[in-house]
Amino acid sequence: MTTANPILLVEDNANDEVLTTRAIRRNNIHNEIVVARDGAEALERLSSMTLPELVLLDLKLPKIDGLEVLRHIRGDERTRHLPVVIFTSSREQQDVLQAYQSGANSYVCKPIDFGEFVNAVGQLSTYWMLVNETPAGSRRFIKRQPANPV
Repeated sequence: MTTANPILLVEDNANDEVLTTRAIRRNNIHNEIVVARDGAEALERLSSMTLPELVLLDLKLPKIDGLEVLRHIRGDERTRHLPVVIFTSSREQQDVLQAYQSGANSYVCKPIDFGEFVNAVGQLSTYWMLVNETPAGSRRFIKRQPANPV
């Protein structure tokens, strides 16, 4: 049986970690969520884990910031094609520009309202894990449960 590739969540804020995990689950995505709480841990996990289906990467991280993590991801042959979504509270245009220049696939500002947060994570999950096509031969299994009937 094929197992689902994990999602790598790189987030140092415990509240945002809980909200993001809860939002992913509310959108019926049941891939394992691997959490790294700083940039150094993110790079360590990427070097030792099964390639994740998606990387949700905060910018403002301890030890190594998110932009430097992104540059390492894009500079490594093994991880260069991973979908990386910057998921941050920063709305600074300089951060947006630097993220795209460094190879981000998407830049999403975290909504403050929980309902909007769940919706944003749901849209991210649907697009990057179900709609988006990865390079030939690297399509990975997604574990998505059917929505519970109301």
